[in-house]
Amino acid sequence: MTARFASIDLLRAIAIISMVLVHFTENLAGYTPPFAGVGAPLFIFLSGTSFFIWSESLVASGRADAAITQTSVRRGLFIFAAGFAFNLFVWLPEDIFNWDVLTLIGSALVLLAFMRHLPREVLLLIGAVLLLLAPIMRSMADYGQYWENRHFECDLTISDVLIGYLVTGYFPLVPWLALSFLGYATASRLFVQGPGGTGGGSGWLRLAAIGLALVAVSVVLLAVRPFLAGPVAAGLLGGWTMFPPTTEYMVGMLGAAMLSLGLAHRFVDPLAQAGRLPRLVGIARTMSQYSLTIYVVHHVVHLWPLWVYGYSETGEPTAYWMRATSVGMSFALAGAFLLACVLVLRAIGSRRPFSLEALMRWVCD
Repeated sequence: MTARFASIDLLRAIAIISMVLVHFTENLAGYTPPFAGVGAPLFIFLSGTSFFIWSESLVASGRADAAITQTSVRRGLFIFAAGFAFNLFVWLPEDIFNWDVLTLIGSALVLLAFMRHLPREVLLLIGAVLLLLAPIMRSMADYGQYWENRHFECDLTISDVLIGYLVTGYFPLVPWLALSFLGYATASRLFVQGPGGTGGGSGWLRLAAIGLALVAVSVVLLAVRPFLAGPVAAGLLGGWTMFPPTTEYMVGMLGAAMLSLGLAHRFVDPLAQAGRLPRLVGIARTMSQYSLTIYVVHHVVHLWPLWVYGYSETGEPTAYWMRATSVGMSFALAGAFLLACVLVLRAIGSRRPFSLEALMRWVCD
């Protein structure tokens, strides 16, 4: 049985709620909330922390190392394939190679299956290198030519598809892999007792301090950018944007994720272990356990009707994209969807055989 931490469940619930609200309002009303860009990096960071906890639970249960690697690879490939199916059936065939968050997380899990025995310091170094290389690689790939009206477009050629996967897509490996790797490295210290770990000691404080320092670095970079030379400001930095994921943005969101996890581990986990806040912990756990299902289904629920109605009225599926409803209505629909998810999943209880998570366990484990 995989150990569960209320801190991770709560943060993942916050991430999925944020993404649902942003996607409903952007796709239905063309409105981008001020908290856009918060959910995805937190979700990716937590994929690394969760993978560490899950893999360590298998080690503790006596599972052979080779079997853990095989299961990890199968799970990563399952999520990677689910990302392609998601793009094909939700975002329509022309966007099958837009490299969504699911293909990124699937790739990260496959890589972590083979890298989990590396020293923590090596993972930290790889993460740092990915963050530093990203603006250089974007410049070499001419990132801007793949984006039109703030949306990723590429030709269906091997070179364009590969460049999109590595550098220019919505969630390319560089630099987004850094968050998953650093999430794994963070968990390997925070959730381990004894040598090499901090367990329930002062590790949360150290993690929170590092996170706060990274947020401060991001703020400083944003503040000094206007005073730097053009090539440095435009090439190595770039301001606060998610597409492309600039250095300031990635450092800031990494810091926020570390700070949030450190504080949640210190203040939320003890309350959950003492049986406090049962309703909040229960709701967060439900949303966390089925975050993959919620992520996919919320797109289906609000995009399929949009495509069908647009095609029936104009012959063009995307005719009403970003202008179908008011901002208030889009928020209300997002809230209704989230409420329905919690009520339905909690009413079903442990009998959730039709979730993507259950399918992944059946296929991969």
